[in-house]
Amino acid sequence: MACDRIERVAMLSVHTSPLEQPGTGDAGGMNVYVVEVAHQLARRGVAVEIFTRTTTTELPPTVELEPGVLVRHVTAGPYEGLGKQDLPGQLCAFAAGVMRTGAHEAEGHYSLVHSHYWLSGQVGWLAADRWQVPLVHTMHTMARVKNLHLAEGDTPEPAGREIGEVQVVEAADRLIANTLGERHELIDLYAADPEKVVVVPPGVDLSLFSPGDRREARSAVGLPLEAKVLLFVGRLQPLKAPDVLLRAGAELLARHPDWQGSLVIAVVGGPSGSGLEHPQALQDLADGLGIAPQVRFVPPVARTELAQWYRAADLVVVPSYSESFGLVAVEAQACGTPVVAARVGGLPTAVGEAGVLVDGHDPRGWADTVDDLLHDPQRLDKLSSMAVEHAALFGWDNTADRLYEVYVEACRVRARATDTPSPNGSLVGIPAAVTP
Repeated sequence: MACDRIERVAMLSVHTSPLEQPGTGDAGGMNVYVVEVAHQLARRGVAVEIFTRTTTTELPPTVELEPGVLVRHVTAGPYEGLGKQDLPGQLCAFAAGVMRTGAHEAEGHYSLVHSHYWLSGQVGWLAADRWQVPLVHTMHTMARVKNLHLAEGDTPEPAGREIGEVQVVEAADRLIANTLGERHELIDLYAADPEKVVVVPPGVDLSLFSPGDRREARSAVGLPLEAKVLLFVGRLQPLKAPDVLLRAGAELLARHPDWQGSLVIAVVGGPSGSGLEHPQALQDLADGLGIAPQVRFVPPVARTELAQWYRAADLVVVPSYSESFGLVAVEAQACGTPVVAARVGGLPTAVGEAGVLVDGHDPRGWADTVDDLLHDPQRLDKLSSMAVEHAALFGWDNTADRLYEVYVEACRVRARATDTPSPNGSLVGIPAAVTP
């Protein structure tokens, strides 16, 4: 096995395609992660083939996302009508499609498998074993973590997912954690081998998400130039807690009735997860709170327009109950917009000292924090400058460089395991320490 150079990576994203628009359904930060990492690897001369499930007849079996990045559509169940909860029953079909593709290639065609989310990890486990290459896995979200931090009334993740995640953790040669906190969760909640867990923070496209003129941005997205703008970006589901922002907005209007004509709460995203059960729930909540005139619901937008929304806001609010990292927070900060976020998961890392963290999800506490910031323009200006500096630490090029190092190390460890005989003549693995 050649270990000094990674030639081609099989990247698995079973439940959501890199071609989908982030912000609705199952498309979110993971989609951005897969696309950006593939882009950066291709720039480094590493070919990437992304395997994802076919969900429409409108796309061909393969799509070249860019030179060096190929998206392969695998037929696994009906193209439409399957939710993420239905996909475990289609993993065998998906794995067969991946194996069939690999069977047409020469031995050693793929240097390793990098799977994303536990469904992909189940298939990656089989593919890596068949091709005798390392399996690198990124969890993105974990059932046991989500179940510890459920929003009120939200549905717990099923036991079958927990079992599947444990299996992937045991099978992977390397586990990618977004933050040190996630590393501890993998070790403490899933008994992951500490030597296999490596911290590699995600990144942000600093060429796209950058500071700009707020008035121009507001004109571009159709917001009043003198408004007080609070922005939520993300999939609309209880886990992301957009309702907390709406309730905090109602509290602010109760305190400041004169803000009726100037406060704008913008919600950019579409229903997802358990939010699909009541897709109009947030609109109904805005009506019930009496703040419908102040709330603007915007469907998911292209990345260039999203950057304008960030620039247009006074504050970006991220009240999630759980976040593996929090790309929205870093994207907003890269645009120079201060962030108010929940002190959960990876958000303290994503936000750093450049934003404000809130404990708990009491709307009054969130209203207090937002109120104080909106009345302190000097602090907002300071946070804006700090935000740009902090976000600059998270370029995707840094992420890709570190991932490539992990790929090479995983390959070398597997090669040593294959080449080292045990005292009785069989081959055994020799673990190697990796500093997270």
